[in-house]
Amino acid sequence: METLDKWLTIDELSAYLKVSRSKLYQLAQKGELPGAKIGTQWRFDRDDIDHWMKGLRRATIAKAPTAEASSKVQEPACRV
Repeated sequence: METLDKWLTIDELSAYLKVSRSKLYQLAQKGELPGAKIGTQWRFDRDDIDHWMKGLRRATIAKAPTAEASSKVQEPACRV
């Protein structure tokens, strides 16, 4: 694979993202991974994949608890 290939095969994408082919097929078939099916083969635009990955990273960061929130320990309720 050339470093400047615009269109990636499933094998090239698997190596690029270090994700199994079966997981990538699953995501592509559900429409969660940007790609195009040409006959029986999938092709993926490198720029679209990079953009998709950055979106996943932003979503993951947004869902992560803040350090302040995770450092607070909840006190058990006191019964009288």
